[in-house]
Amino acid sequence: MPFSTPKLILHGLRRTALGAALLLASPAQAEPLLDDAKLLLTGGVTSVDGASGGGLATWSTIAGRGSERAIGISAHVTGIALPDYGWQSHGLALGIHDRVELAYARVNFDTRAVGAALGLGRGFRFNQDIFSAKLRLVGDLVYGPALLPAIAVGAAHKRSLDGAIVRAVGAAAAKGTDFTVSATKLLLSRSILVNATARLTRANQFGLLGFGGGKQRGRTVQFEGSLAWQASRRLALGGEFRTRPDNLGIAQENDAFDLFAAWAPVRNLTVTAAYVDVGSVATFKGQRGALLSLQAAF
Repeated sequence: MPFSTPKLILHGLRRTALGAALLLASPAQAEPLLDDAKLLLTGGVTSVDGASGGGLATWSTIAGRGSERAIGISAHVTGIALPDYGWQSHGLALGIHDRVELAYARVNFDTRAVGAALGLGRGFRFNQDIFSAKLRLVGDLVYGPALLPAIAVGAAHKRSLDGAIVRAVGAAAAKGTDFTVSATKLLLSRSILVNATARLTRANQFGLLGFGGGKQRGRTVQFEGSLAWQASRRLALGGEFRTRPDNLGIAQENDAFDLFAAWAPVRNLTVTAAYVDVGSVATFKGQRGALLSLQAAF
């Protein structure tokens, strides 16, 4: 009976395929691809680096509204108006089983009249692509012991599309990668969210002016902290602080902070408004202004 074993294997495969088909066909057993199951505001908003978190800081949150049984998707558009500059970003993020996040963001930085003063031309725009990934290692943002936050590691690869110009102003490179470790916890009983992030980076002005420079060519460890109060199910108020490297010889780079309000008028939309202070940008001091961001999440 030389063919008995192959016949048994084929029979087993047929039974397995039939069982899988019946399982997929059963509504009671199938898990939805998008379950829209997270509590409001617990997916965070989109940060200036494209990852989910606050406006300035990356958190250990995973983008989208999908639970650990599904996926989540978010899209954002953000504008920041400063006295001498304008910032605009847009992008997409995918959350997988509330464990892995993959994101892309395009950032455009308008130099307005400063561009003419610097010889670049009025309204010259610096452009940057950011590809990021994040993995939640342990813990949970909302549930579990209060002393065990959600802890995630991440990487953000940033590419300036104006390599010749950023090198001309003193940057060592036009692309670079940041690495982050974040710990975030929402204390439901007190309606307080706390976040701390360590970032290994050499980005100049979030990477818009390249990476490294005459003062410091290698990466340094920077800190990002966030504190927010959930005033209601739909409204969160808070502030953030972010230290930044000072690499370029032509201009000093300052730390940044913001005060924000994030409001969810409906389940799938978050509107964030903030006061932002980024200090000096390319010798122009006092760059503080308003941020407005819209994020749709499913």
